[in-house]
Amino acid sequence: MRSAIVLALGTLLNLTGCASAQGQPQQGSGTPPAQSPATMPTTPVATTLTATMDAGMIDGTLDRLEKVGKALNDFTADATLTTIDNLSGDETARLGKVYFQTLNDDSRIRVSFDTYEKGDRQYEQKIEYVLQKGVLTDRNYETKVEVRRQVLKPGEKTNLLKLGEGPFPLPIGQDKAQVHELFEVTPIAAAPSDPASTMHLKLVPKPDTQFADKFASIDVWVDEKTDFPVRIDTQDTNNTSIRRTKLENVNMNAGLKDVDFQLEAVQGWNVKTEEYAE
Repeated sequence: MRSAIVLALGTLLNLTGCASAQGQPQQGSGTPPAQSPATMPTTPVATTLTATMDAGMIDGTLDRLEKVGKALNDFTADATLTTIDNLSGDETARLGKVYFQTLNDDSRIRVSFDTYEKGDRQYEQKIEYVLQKGVLTDRNYETKVEVRRQVLKPGEKTNLLKLGEGPFPLPIGQDKAQVHELFEVTPIAAAPSDPASTMHLKLVPKPDTQFADKFASIDVWVDEKTDFPVRIDTQDTNNTSIRRTKLENVNMNAGLKDVDFQLEAVQGWNVKTEEYAE
């Protein structure tokens, strides 16, 4: 925000200075001639200033997202994953906790949901996902089914914070030039329903990019104190549903350990293993 404000003030001062110089008569001359319509500015000052401020806000936010991502070793957060049907307005949600860590040029994540909401009703329903060392473990405690999928080649590593590689589209740690290359980015004015003290950016995938056939748009709300995304809305390409991820009580660089990514031992379950497939 500070860089955006500085840029906006600098532009305002330049515009004001130019206007003042044009309004002053030159020495030895009479009243300056009026500008003809052909020489009048064609772009309103307010429009130019707004565009400059918007660009500053966007780049300032993207710079902060990149910085916080590069300094991030791990984080935990309370997570709510909501699916909204645009046609019926129905909402379902899962509530739980997410654990993330970068480790030796690799990364791992655990998402543990223990509550399911449908409309105004809430149920206890536990499911967990763990992705580490190229294996995704999908566990359903109600059906007592666990599926272990080899999703990466043995030895292959992944950056789960990179756009398109992780389960949550978190645009952190990304170079702003790359974000601009993939998306049209627009700042959105704050709404009453927004998380408090956040900057809202809308990312629309550019045609023929890897996200064009996945999302119509990605909306991101960035906390202005921590520079961390606290809400991410993804709109599908058919505009039929929205998937909303809310992250609350974010704790960065908490010093997570192996035990935080270990699932509890179970017996008598139906355990399936799926090998890596191209």
